[in-house]
Amino acid sequence: FDKNFPKADVLNEALNQARIEETGLPIPKVRSVTVTEDNNWCIISDYVEGKTLEQIMEEDPDNIEKHMRDFVALQLEVHSKKAPMLNKLKDKWDDKIHNLKAINATTRYELCTRLASMPKHTKVLHGDFNPSNIMVTEKGQYYILDWSHATQGNASADVARTYLLFWLNGDMEGADQYLDLFCKKSDTAKQYVQKWMPIVAASQSVKGKPEE
Repeated sequence: FDKNFPKADVLNEALNQARIEETGLPIPKVRSVTVTEDNNWCIISDYVEGKTLEQIMEEDPDNIEKHMRDFVALQLEVHSKKAPMLNKLKDKWDDKIHNLKAINATTRYELCTRLASMPKHTKVLHGDFNPSNIMVTEKGQYYILDWSHATQGNASADVARTYLLFWLNGDMEGADQYLDLFCKKSDTAKQYVQKWMPIVAASQSVKGKPEE
């Protein structure tokens, strides 16, 4: 991490990863948290050799449906786990939206009210589940990377975020294919996921990226 990266965020990411390790999900194990010689914080974890699922999808477009099925199955495995010590998604997003000055107070109130009304669950959520965070080894083993945004909460919020990430990456067709497949495999109404979309979009807009 660069020198401006908050220490608390580094330690929180390592803690998230350690807690996810305990669920048995396929992830690189944390080995240590240290400071480099030039005073940058560093998380040392297992090295996974392979390609990202995003690379594989780009190189093998004829089998995109198979790769998308594997992607959805892996996310469903994540959602099947519990990690009671993780932060709660609703608390994290409520704080983000309350402090989002780019939208007016009336809209913020509506978003926070909608968020509060959504069903409370305690499933493990990745928070940034997209094909670039999935490593695939030569033997076909999958590993899930980047647990800095991990929380516990409603799986449909995680799905809405993944849908948005596909969309923001310019892959609208992939976004729709993903959502259709996830809803079919999990027997979730698409309308239920779509209720999360404005909340997810607001939480993402906190980053202030002009291209988004």
